[in-house]
Amino acid sequence: MNIVLRRLTAGDAFVLDSVAEDVFDGPIDAERLAAYLAEPSHVMMVAMAGERVIGQCAAVVHRHPDKATELYIDEIGVAPEFKRKGIAVGCSRACLRWARRWGAGRPGSARKATTSPRAASMRSKAQPLKRSQCM
Repeated sequence: MNIVLRRLTAGDAFVLDSVAEDVFDGPIDAERLAAYLAEPSHVMMVAMAGERVIGQCAAVVHRHPDKATELYIDEIGVAPEFKRKGIAVGCSRACLRWARRWGAGRPGSARKATTSPRAASMRSKAQPLKRSQCM
């Protein structure tokens, strides 16, 4: 089956009418989806098998006052039967290509993020903070 990657824009909410299981964490809320797709610095790439969405990557261009602009990949999801076929990598690379227009997403910054101390702490098996521990 041919897999096609597609960037969703404000008029493309209907594409998510047919989504495979486990692509998103839960049901899609139409209002939140419309707000997400309307934001110019947000990007959602989907992988489609025919008319069905079988993978997605949601990301945001993040501007800093003291660092270079970067792409923050918020979520990647792929239907179980399509995992290990390069769909997540394809969607995330498509997001990175899109983000270059915003001055973000250089491959060096993406690699740096995965080896930073923060990334290492995110991969650790530490228990999450309790609400009372957060300020």
